[in-house]
This record gives sequence, C-alpha cells and structure tokens, in this order.
Amino acid sequence: MINTARSLRRAALAVALLNLAYFGVEFVVALHIGSVSLFADSIDFLEDATINLLIVLAVGWSLRKRSAMGMLLAAAILVPGVATLWTAWQKFMAPAAPAPVVLSATALGALVVNLACAYILARHRHGAGSLSKAAFLSARNDAFANVAIIGAGLVTLYTRNGWPDLIVGLAITAMNADAAREVFQAALRERRAGERPSTGQP
Repeated sequence: MINTARSLRRAALAVALLNLAYFGVEFVVALHIGSVSLFADSIDFLEDATINLLIVLAVGWSLRKRSAMGMLLAAAILVPGVATLWTAWQKFMAPAAPAPVVLSATALGALVVNLACAYILARHRHGAGSLSKAAFLSARNDAFANVAIIGAGLVTLYTRNGWPDLIVGLAITAMNADAAREVFQAALRERRAGERPSTGQP
C-alpha cells in the first residue's frame, strides 16, 4: 500500500508539472488568437495541475477524507466550464475566427501532453478511488478535447468562421460536467464505504 501510494504521488506530481507548463503556453496563445476552445483547454490544464497537486497531498488518507477531497475535485472540474461559458457568451453574438493553423498546432501540442499524462496515470486510475479517477478522467477527456480542437482548426481553415471554435469550447464544458458527475459518484461510494461499521474483531 505504501509503495502504491508513493508511486501514485510521483505520477501525480509529474502530471501536475506537465499540466502547469502547458497551461502557460496555451493560455498565452488563446489570448493572442482569441480562441474560446483553447481558452477553455488552457484553464483545464490549470485545473488538472491543481487536481494532481491535491492528489499528492491526499493519497493515504482515510476513506472519509478521500471522499471529501473527491467531492472538492468534482467541483474543481466544473471551474473551466464556468470560465468557458463566460468567454463564449462574450463572443456569441459575433464569433471571430481564430488563426486556424496556430489553433490546430497548439492543440496538437496539448494532445501530446495529455496523452503522456493519461499514460502515466492509467495504471493508477483504480488505485485511490475518486482521487485517481479524477486525474485519469481529466487527462483522458482533455485528449478527446484536443482532437476536437484540431478538427475545429481544420474546419476554420476552410470556412474562416468562428463557430467551430465556439462549439468545441462549449462541448469541452459539457464533457467536464460529465467527468465531475463521475468523480462525485465515486466520492459518494467512498463516503458510504467509510461509514460502514467495521466487522473485524477488536
């Protein structure tokens, strides 16, 4: 159990650092080209870094404490969606097309980072309940989101329309909401397990 916890901590720390580094890259590019989908994904990188840093702290805690942290992480997963909705609302009336080549190239870099994170976390996704589930789901969903952003960039290249970027940004919001639901349900299961009376002999 100790070795497993130590291994998960190392994995979560590596993933947190990767996410934090690419957050800076994607956030700057998103602001520069005015992309809703990249903005959503950059905030998602920051959220993933936070989740994994919390995992470093919480691994080895009791079921009840892990459950509470899992519920907190479920709420954290929704944060990028709120930021995206605000950004999307500002651009809804006149969605400007972001630079399509820069959009796709940045999303391709994000895809590489997220696939690496998902690979690092794959062996731990069932090892610490809602905590590891939150980290793995975030990395997996981000990889799907990056593929969608690349597609939006290709469509934008031919249409010169801002709607593909806006639609993908909103889809990322929906995907994060579903991931938050799964993590919250896992946290509830841990809470119930932690509340069951022990059947062992004193």
